[in-house]
Amino acid sequence: MNAPATGSAAARLRRLRWMLTAVVTTANMVGLIGFAWYLIANDAEQGVATVDAELHRVTTGVSRLVAFDGAVDFGLVNPDELNDDCPQFAIMPGGAPAFRSHLSRRACVTMDTSVLSGLAAASVSAADTVTGYQRDAAGDLVRVRVEPLYSSDQTAIGAIVAVAGLGEQQGAHTRLVWFVVGSLVVLVGVLGAAAHVLSGRIIRPSADALGQQEVLLAETAHDLRTPVAALRSLAEGAQANPAQAPALVPRVVGLAARMGGIIDGLLVRARLAAGVERLAIQPVWLDQLVTTVIDETPAHGARVTVVAAPTMVHADPGLLARAITNLVDNAIKYGHQPGTGAVVHVTVAGGTVTVADHGPGIDAAYAAETFDRFTSTGGSSGLGLSIVRWVAQAHGGRLSVYNADEGGAIFELSLPVSGS
Repeated sequence: MNAPATGSAAARLRRLRWMLTAVVTTANMVGLIGFAWYLIANDAEQGVATVDAELHRVTTGVSRLVAFDGAVDFGLVNPDELNDDCPQFAIMPGGAPAFRSHLSRRACVTMDTSVLSGLAAASVSAADTVTGYQRDAAGDLVRVRVEPLYSSDQTAIGAIVAVAGLGEQQGAHTRLVWFVVGSLVVLVGVLGAAAHVLSGRIIRPSADALGQQEVLLAETAHDLRTPVAALRSLAEGAQANPAQAPALVPRVVGLAARMGGIIDGLLVRARLAAGVERLAIQPVWLDQLVTTVIDETPAHGARVTVVAAPTMVHADPGLLARAITNLVDNAIKYGHQPGTGAVVHVTVAGGTVTVADHGPGIDAAYAAETFDRFTSTGGSSGLGLSIVRWVAQAHGGRLSVYNADEGGAIFELSLPVSGS
């Protein structure tokens, strides 16, 4: 049996984002480490190749300067610049017919002559060039190249041992290693941050859709709570007093219709916000729409006045009618002082619908929250106003609220006016 998923959907999305970040960062890090390893290894090889080329230059140049006519002659070696430069070299018999060894005048590194003699003997014995690493007297690693000297009959008569210190190359290589490692750390950090931002953008549509779903569920539950409670009360009353059932039927039908309208409106909003449906935009005479809405909205004893100038806008008439209904219904329900009937003034001009009441107004401390879901501050119904604001934004307009000087709240729904 599979274990149930733990945590909220939003928490799982956050974990998914971190997982995507980790996967992308790890993949980038593996690639960068491989590239860094190649750079470091290649630099080490190039450093050794550079030293070997210098040693080869020395052994080849010295071998041309050594003369042999029954005896080894260093006459041309002594005055040559190779004799006073680095890498240093030694000419040794290495087990061949003995002659006096020659050491170059400049000692770039301190080497034990017995080590040099052993290298020369190995080269003479193998009659081949020998390259490799050794330790100098201080224990530091050095590179050596040993090249046999041949007589005219191709007999090995000795060997040239060239020695080069690796301090300069190792220093340059160490600096490169630190640079590559530092750059690797910085790049991994930058790519990790970029991956986190990118993963956030990737999952943003899912997060938005999840947010819209949660808002839909919350608003549906909130909006349906009152009519459901009233419907249950009516059903319980009819059950307790069957004789009253026929009188309660119209109220039940009205509540059912109200609930259906709430669900339809929220579903349309959710589908539009998710991009499943588009706004049914068409030319609308705003003044006529407002007048029709007010005529169809129950006044419940309130006095509603309308002053409307002809104004055409491009809008979805169904959504716009719902928004205006919410504004007027909000003013009728909450826009009055205790014990008095509501007085609501509606004005239409220049693409703006203004609904003013004579209620307690909007608390300035909560004005910014008035349009949020479920916020109610005495003179407003937060849920209805949140839908009004969404409709305004969907049409490129805005919803504003402020208090009148003489008291009461004023709500302005502004829409772009159609060109003539």
